[in-house]
Amino acid sequence: MFENLTERLERSFKLLKGEGKITEINVAETLKDVRRALLDADVSYKVAKNFCDQVKEMAMGQDVLKSVRPGQMMTKIVHDRLVDLMGGDAAGINVKGNPGIVLISGLQGSGKTTFSAKLALHLKKKKGMRPLLVAADVYRPAAMEQLKILGQQVGTDVYMEAGSMDPVQISINARDKAKKEGYGVVIVDTAGRLAIDQAMMQEITAIKKALNPSETLFVVDAMTGQDAVETARAFHDQLNFDGVVLTKLDGDTRGGAALSIRAVVSKPIKFVSTGEKMEALDVFYPARIADRILGMGDIVSLVEKAQEQFDEEESKKLRKKLAQDSFNFNDFLSQISQVKKMGNIKDLAAMIPGVSKGIKDADIDNDAFKGIEAIIASMTPEERDNPSLLNGSRRKRIAAGSGTSITQVNHLIKQFDDTRKMMKKIGTGGGASMANALRKGGIR
Repeated sequence: MFENLTERLERSFKLLKGEGKITEINVAETLKDVRRALLDADVSYKVAKNFCDQVKEMAMGQDVLKSVRPGQMMTKIVHDRLVDLMGGDAAGINVKGNPGIVLISGLQGSGKTTFSAKLALHLKKKKGMRPLLVAADVYRPAAMEQLKILGQQVGTDVYMEAGSMDPVQISINARDKAKKEGYGVVIVDTAGRLAIDQAMMQEITAIKKALNPSETLFVVDAMTGQDAVETARAFHDQLNFDGVVLTKLDGDTRGGAALSIRAVVSKPIKFVSTGEKMEALDVFYPARIADRILGMGDIVSLVEKAQEQFDEEESKKLRKKLAQDSFNFNDFLSQISQVKKMGNIKDLAAMIPGVSKGIKDADIDNDAFKGIEAIIASMTPEERDNPSLLNGSRRKRIAAGSGTSITQVNHLIKQFDDTRKMMKKIGTGGGASMANALRKGGIR
C-alpha cells in the first residue's frame, strides 16, 4: 500500500538535502516533484494542486532550527497536510438506536458483502454488540449465500427471505425481528450493479427512507483509483452517506482514492479493509496512514493488532511457563497461530519504522509458517511437550515425516531455543506483550 508514493516522496525531499534553509526556489522544485508523485498515485489534479499550494504557504518563511534540516521540516509540513487532507482525526461509527442500523452501499464487486461480515465481527469484539446481518441483495442468490457462509464464520445470525424480491420489506422485517429479539445492531447488505444506474439508486434510497439508519456507509474498491472518487461523488449526491469504506488496500493500489475522497465528498473514511480474513478490518486513522506514506511505519497499529490477538490470561500462563523454563513446541505453535491472525506478514513488517523500504521488493510468502507447522505436526506429543528429547534419530524421523530436511529441522529447533531465550529475557508473554516490550524501548 502506497509503496510507489512513499518512494517518490522520499526522492522529492532529497532535493532539499544540503540546503541551509527553505527558500521559494528550493520549495518550488521540491513541490513540483511532490505534485508529480501525487498525480502518479492517481490523486486528482485539483486535489494535488491545492495540497501543494497549501504546503508551499506553510513552508515559506518557516524558520528552520539548527537541529532540523530543511528536508525534515518539509517532511513534517507534508505529513501534517496529508493528515488534514484525509480528515484529521479518526471518525467513529454511529450505531445508536434500538437497534442501531447500518446501511451498506456500493457497486457490485466492491466488497460490500465481505465488509458487512467483517463489520459484524468488529462490532462484536470491540463494542460487545449482538449484530444481525441482512441479505437485501435479492438479485444475486450467490451474494445471499455468501453472506450466510460469512455469518457462520463470524458467529453472527443472518436474516434472509428466500424467494422475496422486495429488499425494502426484507429490511423492515429484519429490523422488526432485531427489535423484538434484542439484537443491538442491524447491518443491511444491499444490491450493487456493475455501474451506477437509476434503478439501483432509487432502491437504496427507498431502503434508507424506510429504515432511517443511524449510519450509511459507502464501500469502494481502492484499486479503482479516481473511478472510486467519482463513484463516491455520484452515490453521495443521491444518498448523502455518512462515511466511506476502502477495500482491497492490500492490492496493487496507488493510494489516490484514500487521498482524494475526503476532499471531494467531505465525508470521512471510516474503515479500511485488507485481505479476505474476517479480522482484516481497521479503523481509518489519517495520522497513521500519513506515517506509512512517508515511510515512518505504523507501530501503534502493529501493537494494537498484537493486543487484539493475544489473550491476557494466556499471556499470564505463558509468562509462568517461561519462568519455569517449560515453554514447549505446543506453545510455540500457538504463538505462530496468533501471529498469523494479525494479518499479511509483509504488511505487518511494513508497519515497523525503517523496514518498509527494505522489504519493498522482497518476496515474503504469507505461507512461510507452513514448513514449521509441518515439522511440529510430525513430532510426537511427548516430543512437543519435552523438546530435550529431540536427539539425532528423532530429528531424522521428523524430517522424513514432514517432507523437510534434517537441516531445516535443526534450524527450527535452534529458532525455538533462541525464541525461548529471548522471550524469557524480556519477560513477556509472547506477542501479547509486544506492546510492553515496545514501551520498554520508549515507544508509546
